[in-house]
Amino acid sequence: MSFPEQDRHRPFLRQFTSNEAAIRAYVRRLVPSRADADDIMQEISVVLWEKFATFRADGDFRAWAFGVARFEVLAWLRDKGRDRLVLSERAVELLASEMPGDDSRFEKQREALDRCIEEVAPAQRDLLMEAYRPGSRIGTLARAHGRTEPGMYQWLYRVRKLLLDCIRKSLAKESLS
Repeated sequence: MSFPEQDRHRPFLRQFTSNEAAIRAYVRRLVPSRADADDIMQEISVVLWEKFATFRADGDFRAWAFGVARFEVLAWLRDKGRDRLVLSERAVELLASEMPGDDSRFEKQREALDRCIEEVAPAQRDLLMEAYRPGSRIGTLARAHGRTEPGMYQWLYRVRKLLLDCIRKSLAKESLS
């Protein structure tokens, strides 16, 4: 890697890694599946890197990246245009234009979720994280932990409800401060 390229590599990685979750969440809300979002995120990463030299150092990386993401989603939609499960370009445009403003709310919810998950007992937290790991099967997980499948679903329901209550309380406290 040459020195000029290395000079832009570090700032790009800092910006991209600190905003990747928000960009992914933004894309995920616009496309039907996680796999589609993963494919689009790969393209977004490449485009952001290729165009990073044109990004102003004092600019808003997240807003810029959301703009790139929006165009990549639209390009993906054009490619998938015949698929009935895909939203129309107009619907995606409307959703995309509304979402960046809501990003701080989602970020606060995500931070509250992280805090609430930390309050769950370690063994329970590990089981919860295992249940949501990609490719995880509830039946297999239930048997591995000596539970029935319906019992596992009931446990997950209760934990999700507790987390939701915790998140709501956390956000309510924040809004009062």
